[in-house]
Amino acid sequence: MVTIQSPTQILGQGMAIRLLGAALLRERVTTAYCFAGPEGVGKGLTARWFTQALLCESLDQVPCQRCLNCRLVQQGNHPDHLWVEPTFLHQGKRITARQAKQQQIQRRGLPQIRLEQVQEIVTFAARAPLRSPRSVVVVEGAQTLAEAAANALLKTLEEPGSARVILITPSLSDLLPTLVSRCQTIPFRRLSAQDLAQILAEQELQDLTEIPQVLLVLAQGSPGVVLEAIEHWQQIPRELLEELNTWPCSLPQALTLGRTIAKTLDVPEQIWLVSYLQHQIWTQGGEQSVVQIKTLDQIRRQLLSYVQPQLVWEINLASGLLNSSSRFKTNA
Repeated sequence: MVTIQSPTQILGQGMAIRLLGAALLRERVTTAYCFAGPEGVGKGLTARWFTQALLCESLDQVPCQRCLNCRLVQQGNHPDHLWVEPTFLHQGKRITARQAKQQQIQRRGLPQIRLEQVQEIVTFAARAPLRSPRSVVVVEGAQTLAEAAANALLKTLEEPGSARVILITPSLSDLLPTLVSRCQTIPFRRLSAQDLAQILAEQELQDLTEIPQVLLVLAQGSPGVVLEAIEHWQQIPRELLEELNTWPCSLPQALTLGRTIAKTLDVPEQIWLVSYLQHQIWTQGGEQSVVQIKTLDQIRRQLLSYVQPQLVWEINLASGLLNSSSRFKTNA
């Protein structure tokens, strides 16, 4: 877990820090917040800092980093702090994306906040805090809440008791309006090129020339997205990228390519691959590029809708043969 000693460590989010700092200083912390902004720009780091500030034993409402409450939050063991992440179901058990990676489990779908997780939030928020005057719940990836789970969370947002709830999402439009209306929105922005370079340097990526330029372009000011993209890039076999140099021009080729992608890559990597290929097609141009980009858009939508990945790729690539046979480069 990343330890935030000071909000100045959170680059590029001055407005968010000022809004939260003012609430702490004036003792006007509301019951529910929605941290909304692009992926990988510091929403999670800010939520950890704000949680420490809310639970710190210091009277000046600034995380002292020394008290037992601060140390427990840093260690992820505070009894009054609940951090909820989207999960996969694997052999009947819920696991996070981090756990799936550590256990080398191929992810055939996308993680989501499940109804039983919301039920755990409701129970946690209803009980009295054990060490602090209040408890704090952080829901990371709140956009993955299914409608039933989101509705189950409404009652807690309306009457949270001594709990404070933070929802983290890329966009307010990804949440039910009834959830958004019960939260104070804290906006997060994309980072400047200077801030992005500084964060990547701190991650031992000092030489940005070693990172494929397309990864920086796709990140659009998000260091978290850059780091995730590098990981995806490294996971995709070079021979598969070579094969993707050519848009399939026959039905057998389309079916084989679709099957290879689905069996070689897990779903998050497939979704990233779609964005990567769209960027490459767009930069190459050509009269068939619009058709190919639309085909890839359809693939993304279906993958996000939990359609079986192999069928998604096979059907869409095969259908694309009717309208496209041009090449696209991936500069593998």
